[in-house]
Amino acid sequence: MNALPRPLLSGLLVDDDPAYAATLQRSLARRGIESRTAGSVREALDLALAQPPGFALLDLKLGHESGLQLIRPLRELRPDMRIVLVTGYASVATAVDAIKRGADDYLPKPASVPAILAVLGIETPDTPLPAAPASETMMPLRRMEWEHIQQALNDTGGNISATARLLGMHRRSLQRKLGKRPGPERRIVGL
Repeated sequence: MNALPRPLLSGLLVDDDPAYAATLQRSLARRGIESRTAGSVREALDLALAQPPGFALLDLKLGHESGLQLIRPLRELRPDMRIVLVTGYASVATAVDAIKRGADDYLPKPASVPAILAVLGIETPDTPLPAAPASETMMPLRRMEWEHIQQALNDTGGNISATARLLGMHRRSLQRKLGKRPGPERRIVGL
C-alpha cells in the first residue's frame, strides 16, 4: 500500500551555505512550514528518498556541484513537487536550463520569504498570496526562456534550424514554442 504524499508545507532546502539555509529554515518554520536542509547533491537525494518533500528550493552552486543536477531526480521521485532554483548567479541561460530540466520557477538571491512563498503558491496567515507578482524585478521563467530564444534567433539571423541547434533543441520544439507567443513581427492585423 502506497503512503499518501506529504503536504506541500514540507520542504527541502539545498544550499552549501549553512547559515543561509538555517536562517531560511527558521523563517519558514515561523510560518508553519517544516523543512530539512542539505548542503550537497548526495545529501539532498538521501533526504528526499527517505521522505519526499512537497517542495525543494535548490541553490545553483553547491561547491563543485550544481543544483541543476537535482531537478530531474527530484521530479521523478515526486512529480507534483514544486522545484524552485534560487541563486545568486542568475542568468537567462541558467533559467532556460532549469526549465528544460523540469524546475517550476527560478528566483535570484536574495529572495525574500514572501517571494518564495508566492512562487510556491503557499499562503500563510501573515503572508497572504499577493495579487500581483511578488517582485517587480523578478522575471518569470517562461519570459526569460522567451527572451533567450529571441536572442538566439537574433544571433542566427532568424534561422530556425540554426537557432534550434544553438539552443540544443529540436527544430519542431522551437517552432511550437515560437507559435505560443507571437513576436512583434507576427502581429495579427485587426486586433
